[in-house]
Amino acid sequence: MNNPIVDKSFKFAVKIIEFCELLDKERKFAVSNQLVRSGTSVGANIRESQNPHSRADFISKLVIAAKEASETEYWLQICKESKNYPDPGELLKDINEISRLLSSIISSSKKKSYK
Repeated sequence: MNNPIVDKSFKFAVKIIEFCELLDKERKFAVSNQLVRSGTSVGANIRESQNPHSRADFISKLVIAAKEASETEYWLQICKESKNYPDPGELLKDINEISRLLSSIISSSKKKSYK
């Protein structure tokens, strides 16, 4: 699929799974479980938004993806700030980029729906 937000969120989900495998090896199961759910949900909701029933459905799916992205950022920040957790590296930068894209798409889609 040649869609930047779909592609970025899919690649991000793969990186999240790999990072969570590292967390699991270090026995950080509670954070790993939360992070794998929210981190993969971002892309799943973005992918689901690509076949909407309506503009409102499209926006709704992207809003859910944005909320999941915010939660994902939270868990990644916990990893970054906690002494005994692996550093999430570029994952924080990636999720911030995805969040900005989502915000922009949601904003422009809402403007279009009021015209």
